[in-house]
Amino acid sequence: MACQSVQYIAAIMDEQALLGLNPNADARYRQRAMAYFEQLKESQDAWEVCADALAKGIYNDDHVKFFLFQVLEHQIKYRHDALSGPQQQLIRETLMKWLQGQLMNSQPEKPFIRNKAAQVFALTFVMEYLTLWPKFFFDILSLVGLNPNGVDVYLRTLMAIDAEVVDRDTLHSTEARNLIYNSTFQDTRRNTLIKDTMREQCIPNLVESWFQILQAYQQTQPEITCQCLEVVGSYVSWIDLNLIANDRFVNLLLSQMSVEELREEACDCLFEIVNKGMDPVDKTKLVESLCQVLQSAGFFHVEQEEDVDFLAKFSRLVNGMGQSLVLSWTKLVKAGDVKAANDTLQALEGKVPLLLQLLVHADDDISANIVAFCYDYLHVLKQLPQLTDQQKANIEAIMLAIMKKLTYDDEYNFDNEGEDEAMFVEYRKQLKMLLDRLAQVSPDLLLEAVRRVFNNTMQNWQTASFMEVEVAVRLVYMLGEALPASHGAHFTGDATKASVLQEMMRTLVSCGVSGYQHTSVSLEFFETVVRYEKFFLVEPHHIPLVLMAFLDQRGLRHGSPKVRSRVAYLFSRFVKTLHKHMNAFIEDILRQIQDLLELSPPENGFPALLTSDDQLFMFETAGILIVHGDGPAERKQGLMRSLLGPLMEAFGLLLDKLSRETEEERQAALGDCLSHAVGFASRTSKAFSNKQTVKHCGCTQVYRDCLQAFLPALGCPVQRGPLRSAVRSFLHRMIICLEEEVLPFVPAASEHMLKDCEAKDLQEFIPLISQITAKFKGQVSPFLQQVFMPLVVAIFEILGRPAEENDQTAALEKQMLRRSYFTFIQTIASSGMNEVMANQGAENIEKVLFTIIQGAVDFPDPIAQKTCFIVLSRMVELWGGEGGMVGFPDFIYKHIVPACFLAPLKPTFDLTDAQTILTLSECALTLKMIYNKRGPEFIQFLQQDYLPSLQVAPEITQELCQVLQQPDVKVFKNYIKAFFQRAKL
Repeated sequence: MACQSVQYIAAIMDEQALLGLNPNADARYRQRAMAYFEQLKESQDAWEVCADALAKGIYNDDHVKFFLFQVLEHQIKYRHDALSGPQQQLIRETLMKWLQGQLMNSQPEKPFIRNKAAQVFALTFVMEYLTLWPKFFFDILSLVGLNPNGVDVYLRTLMAIDAEVVDRDTLHSTEARNLIYNSTFQDTRRNTLIKDTMREQCIPNLVESWFQILQAYQQTQPEITCQCLEVVGSYVSWIDLNLIANDRFVNLLLSQMSVEELREEACDCLFEIVNKGMDPVDKTKLVESLCQVLQSAGFFHVEQEEDVDFLAKFSRLVNGMGQSLVLSWTKLVKAGDVKAANDTLQALEGKVPLLLQLLVHADDDISANIVAFCYDYLHVLKQLPQLTDQQKANIEAIMLAIMKKLTYDDEYNFDNEGEDEAMFVEYRKQLKMLLDRLAQVSPDLLLEAVRRVFNNTMQNWQTASFMEVEVAVRLVYMLGEALPASHGAHFTGDATKASVLQEMMRTLVSCGVSGYQHTSVSLEFFETVVRYEKFFLVEPHHIPLVLMAFLDQRGLRHGSPKVRSRVAYLFSRFVKTLHKHMNAFIEDILRQIQDLLELSPPENGFPALLTSDDQLFMFETAGILIVHGDGPAERKQGLMRSLLGPLMEAFGLLLDKLSRETEEERQAALGDCLSHAVGFASRTSKAFSNKQTVKHCGCTQVYRDCLQAFLPALGCPVQRGPLRSAVRSFLHRMIICLEEEVLPFVPAASEHMLKDCEAKDLQEFIPLISQITAKFKGQVSPFLQQVFMPLVVAIFEILGRPAEENDQTAALEKQMLRRSYFTFIQTIASSGMNEVMANQGAENIEKVLFTIIQGAVDFPDPIAQKTCFIVLSRMVELWGGEGGMVGFPDFIYKHIVPACFLAPLKPTFDLTDAQTILTLSECALTLKMIYNKRGPEFIQFLQQDYLPSLQVAPEITQELCQVLQQPDVKVFKNYIKAFFQRAKL
């Protein structure tokens, strides 16, 4: 039967379908090939034609060969257990015949064919080694001998086996997500058993085969030799290390360190050997013996080596050896073995000269590879009770190396930073970690070294390269984190540190280096000035010098947009801290930055010095200077009007232009400009505080005028989204700053914002109304009573609009709007303003109450449900007792009580979800509140009416009612959780 199936598939489909495997084939043939592939996969025996073709080498086309292996792979991977004994035997024979064919080929197969073959061999090994094919390796080694084509497939197969059995990354992401615990556990057990069996039966033979391959091919077949080294490196982590870490094998590896084509892979292999977990004393001996041989072979003369790729590998090897010694030392110290720990420390110290050569190497990759060892070595020194002179010298040498390597090179492109620049920035971060660690070991040494480098550079900054100047200032900046101080108080406390830092800051601001013509130096100057802004509290007479630097071509008017942008932010920080010392300069500063505070309308055609984001910082800075100045309120009011007046005037003109503009692109540009104007005015209000209020500063009328100027934008028919958003944000700020002075503007603003609005508009409007409600409470009650139902109607009109079933954005907007609505009701209820809803009329109240019941039960959104139960609990508290709202007790029994039981019983109410448990807690509190207000009447209702209607057993009903009547709320919450967990079983 199997034979007939093969003949049928081959005769009818085979050749035509195989034409579609060519990447250049047209879609019709490709589809046919895919259909054929599926047919071969699903058939119980049709795949055998592929096995036959592989074994006989019928096809020369690479894509067909790959296809044949894919079919075979599918059978082994997904149908192996379903195959008959003869079919499993056929797979083994096919693979061995194919391999035998490789030995006779003059040219090896393409790498992608060999890799696929290796994967199929590895899969077969995993499935059959423990049962059907225990002589897997013996059979392959007996067949291939030292034939290069055969050895290549053998080594690729070993790497594929490592990926399947050893490498923890082998669970590919989608498979890992889909695998259930049991199968993963079974795979782990199987893999462990395979490794144990290999250790017992064949690993010594495999190691011997590796030695023979390395020895035979190191002169003639570098590619195969490198493959073999990779195999050794991969397997060494789980086999007996003595099989590899012996004179015979290690000497062979070390000899290959001298062969140019092999030494990088030999380095990697030695790295894996060194990384193998073992006894700390033995590890120290292994590392020392390796180092002695490497040193005597001249590998420690780093400066004589020109091959940077090899040096990067060698640096990684040295890093591994160093870290291994640190780990051994740590274990020995912990075990109390003083002599062995001292021997290991001595070995560690012996590697420091090599570490320094690699750390200071001109190639950053080579340097970066040794950073971890350097970091760990410094950590060891930190733990020692006392440092020797040599250790102190090592620390200083590491410090000088870090300082040298922090320096930019000539090729760094500051104007167009790409991948190389990003890599250097990351490398600098690693060096910073070293510097921070170094500061913990010897802070005084670091401080003195930085002082020396900084002073020497600043004396000749005019003639020094930008790299030298930048790194000198950078080092001072880095001290701020390397030698941290609470709240930046670097100039108090430790007298030595304060004195040295003070001296360096004095030099920095007075030597003129702020005028150095390079962006990196300019940025580093201002960053450092702001990091040590508290220096100016100690020596405020330097402030004018620094202010001038901020304000002229060195800072805000620098030629580089990057510098101007960063300086705008840094200037705002500088002023925030030191405004008390700037009173005499306020008018002068405001005059100098006046042109930087102008709106940039789209039609003026001139590129602005600052972006609108940068201008936000400038307006905030101006606001701080005005508000916190020492002058009278009249002076502050005048300055604030001078600042905001031009904005209001420009706003009116631009709004008029926008209303007449017809071109969409221009409309968008004008809309942006108007939004920026509102944002700038809003940003100035951040300067006010509880002490310096708008009223206290005499600025109330200025901001009222701003409101008067901005509110007409709400009625603009174009660019509604951006304009409404900007004005709404401004109103939020004014509610805080103007307090009740803002109230006259709220009704008109609300009317505009409720007109023709979308879900997002309402969702953003509700927090504004909630803020007004929470802040002003009774003062806004008449307004809220007026706006309440129109708002509710607008919300539910939008929620009721039909939407596409798969429109996730619309669904999310509705969910967020629903949440906002319930939060708004909660705000009204919790602000003691029940009259807002009570005065809406019985029909409207009922509508609102039903929306809350619906929110609690019908929508699977635990955040909204939780809010709804909070609202229901509050309403029961307000209206559920004697003298409450007429008819409300009836509503409790008909709707609120059922909601408390029906919501948790819903399949979507997930009792394992933390947010849902919070909802359940509020549900329990609602039931508790009903009991507090209705007492025994409620208990009777539960016992006689409601719980029996849910078919709750009488004993459970009795139990629930008893717990409900207990005073401890926590007990009832826990009981309710258990109650619903049982109910949902």
